[in-house]
Amino acid sequence: MSFNVTADAYRRFMGRYSEPLAVQFADLAGIDRGQRVLDVGCGPGALTAVLASRAGADAVSAVEPSASFAAATRERLPGVDVRQSPAEALPFPDDAFDAALAQLVVHFMTDPVAGLRQMARVTRPGGVVAACVWDHAGGRGPVSAFWRAVRELDPAADDESGLAGAREGHLAGLFAQAGLDAIQASTLTVRVGQADFASWWEPFTLGVGPAGAYLAALEDDHRNALREQCRRQLPDGPFEISALAWAATGRA
Repeated sequence: MSFNVTADAYRRFMGRYSEPLAVQFADLAGIDRGQRVLDVGCGPGALTAVLASRAGADAVSAVEPSASFAAATRERLPGVDVRQSPAEALPFPDDAFDAALAQLVVHFMTDPVAGLRQMARVTRPGGVVAACVWDHAGGRGPVSAFWRAVRELDPAADDESGLAGAREGHLAGLFAQAGLDAIQASTLTVRVGQADFASWWEPFTLGVGPAGAYLAALEDDHRNALREQCRRQLPDGPFEISALAWAATGRA
């Protein structure tokens, strides 16, 4: 799926979850000084910034198919080598990196196995390949409350539960299909406070990702009905969203 939205819209929608997730994900992959690291599908740079802070900007490269997101990451992190490219055709030679990471990207790849094979190709033998995807199928992702409300009003709606890597065990299975070794599956959890229902709802109106696209396609009365259905699931006052991501690591 393409993200034809601004980098600011994406940050407002998903950044509040992806930024704390990036810290845990970099820990899982063991990123530190002295490593050459690739961020695949970097978006506006949430994970890229964490990798640069650990390995040094000049040791980090990033790819992103969206021109606006790639430009935003270049502006945010001028020392990082950012290129516009899909995961399935990485513009780097074999064995160029010590680690290749894909945060919240595998489920949007045109061909997830090909993308993971490319990540393995550009990672040195024995280097780390890592990916994580929200638990959309298990209803524990950051937008799960939205999709629950959608299904209550529209049971036939195509939510994100069928996306690659979004259910237990599937991401590790994709790693195996891509030929990675020493595969380990784990989970990462972030907890994000919300000031009120309005602040939780507003980012969905920005048209980001499958949820934003679904909402944007609704007529006004259906959009209002969905907002009220979501409101019934969540408190008006301060509350917390707990979001779980499936993660996998392997060796090239």
